[in-house]
Amino acid sequence: MSLAARIAALASRIGLEVKTKVDASHPGLARAWANFGYVGGAVQLRAAHNVASVTRLAPGRYRVSFASPLPDANYCWVGVARSNTNMGTQRLLIVRATADEKTPTHLDVTCATTAASFADSTEINLVVYR
Repeated sequence: MSLAARIAALASRIGLEVKTKVDASHPGLARAWANFGYVGGAVQLRAAHNVASVTRLAPGRYRVSFASPLPDANYCWVGVARSNTNMGTQRLLIVRATADEKTPTHLDVTCATTAASFADSTEINLVVYR
């Protein structure tokens, strides 16, 4: 058996083993993600997985609605936002207050400047894990 054939057989065995260990319920896989932003007076949802819509609640405040609800609200999320300028105006994705909702059907996030004022961003990337 040639080296190439042995490597192919090994890769096949590894693939079969991984397939039995990692499926759609694996906790290391994102349950939802979205690339969106506020451009020209409207939210643009550019690409997403398990996100039905993104609604702008107020300047810098967004509600991300899931296409399929999560099992509960015990998920974690991480997000980043692009600055609207090339110099000095950083954007952070945060939870504003306890009034912001985190439910199995949706998540409220806030985009703010480093000075903690609400601000929209042309590009926000959000990932949800459960």
